[in-house]
Amino acid sequence: MNKTLKIIIGIVLLILFVWVIKYFKESNAKAIEDFKVEEPFYTSINTKVVATGKLNPEEEIELKPQIGGIIDKILVEEGDIVKKGDLIAKIRVVPNEQNLASANSRIRTARLALDNAQILYDRNKGLFEKGVISKQDFENSELSYNQAKETLIQAQNDFQIIRQGSLSGGGSANTNIVAQISGTVLEIPVREGDQVIESNSFNAGTTVATIADMSKMIFEGKVDEAEVGKIEEGKDIRVVLGALNEQEFPAKLTFVAPKGQEESGAVQFTIKADVEVTPSTKIRAGYSANAEIDMESKDSVLVIKEALLQFNRITEKPYVEILKDDNTYEEKYVELGISDGINVEIVEGVKEGDKIKVWNKASKENNDEDE
Repeated sequence: MNKTLKIIIGIVLLILFVWVIKYFKESNAKAIEDFKVEEPFYTSINTKVVATGKLNPEEEIELKPQIGGIIDKILVEEGDIVKKGDLIAKIRVVPNEQNLASANSRIRTARLALDNAQILYDRNKGLFEKGVISKQDFENSELSYNQAKETLIQAQNDFQIIRQGSLSGGGSANTNIVAQISGTVLEIPVREGDQVIESNSFNAGTTVATIADMSKMIFEGKVDEAEVGKIEEGKDIRVVLGALNEQEFPAKLTFVAPKGQEESGAVQFTIKADVEVTPSTKIRAGYSANAEIDMESKDSVLVIKEALLQFNRITEKPYVEILKDDNTYEEKYVELGISDGINVEIVEGVKEGDKIKVWNKASKENNDEDE
């Protein structure tokens, strides 16, 4: 009985052993077929730095009043083309009552002083003609009389400037806002009837209009600190405008900031470039744009897709798995060259015709079996 039981147990164990060997063999064979393979190929690789930013006019100014008041009339609209010296708007002065009263008082005081100086002048003139007083005394009274006349004229001018904003007959009245450059009116942030503040040493003043020369555009963008060391001023670049169906414009890099600014945990450096814009192109200020800066290019080099690369967790060296003749995979470390983010150059480790495992993508047959 014991012998028979031992034979039965031995047969059962033998069957289990054979089944386990068969299971692992089928599992390993199935794992080999679970992955697609791809081969290296020859192509050209271009590496570039991409900077995001905006397209802005090189010359843009804000027109501000030289005297406070009310916008009486606006003679242009946003989008109009103007020339230097064109009238943009007129301001109606609303005088301060206290200043007006003080100016009027200065006129009366100056007139009294003039009347007194004229009496002294007329009297001294008669005495001088009779030889009673010296010539110097007469000239002193004449000087005082002339100074009193100038003081009265100045007081009257001050009064008129306070009341009207300018002198009558002035060629360039403070109440007129004129274009300082030729260009396009980008913005008119005020309307007729709005009150404006003059521009002075203590106040920036109210912006009446913004004018820019749209024929000279510059790109202003930012690049990461990891890429700023690869670019230099004077390099030819391309500026791509998404708003104009990805249209490209040639440009020249003119400025790379010597100091970066931290934004969201990353250090960014400002760059600027002069953009060549044709007059027929309808460019608007503030368009979002990308600047593409070519760094290095190679023609007809052996490459693989970057997705095929794997990295050793300890050494962090890149490697690929190559299919051998016995349907197993062999790890091979590779030396990499330049990359464009999709394809990477293989300097050493892989040759043309090798079948490389797509390690993160199951084969179509395996997906069909799962379904």
